[in-house]
Amino acid sequence: FGCDTTAVINILAHRDATQRAYIQQEYRTTYSEELSKRLVSELSGKLETAVLLWLPDPAARDAEIIRKALVVDRNLEAATEVICSRTPSQLQYLKQLYHSKFGVYVEHEIELNTSGDHKKAAL
Repeated sequence: FGCDTTAVINILAHRDATQRAYIQQEYRTTYSEELSKRLVSELSGKLETAVLLWLPDPAARDAEIIRKALVVDRNLEAATEVICSRTPSQLQYLKQLYHSKFGVYVEHEIELNTSGDHKKAAL
């Protein structure tokens, strides 16, 4: 029957990361299903991408953006923007999260998927 995209946007866009995590937890408890999987089945295109990027906490979102930028899209600008706009402590946490989430060190991914100035700047 479709999805009320306006309701999804109004609910998720007006919540902080902690509240969105709580919404996901409650959805999982209530429906025994991940909210992200349900949203993937209901949404498409750029709206789906935006909504799915709202769900994780900021560091997890950064890890996903960097992974996609380096491995899937080869969009070095996106990875560079994330890496260069984070504090040293945020980068340290991002490195740990990236390794736990993807099983590889982000530095290794950068080394494999970049060259020249991008490699120098990121390492």
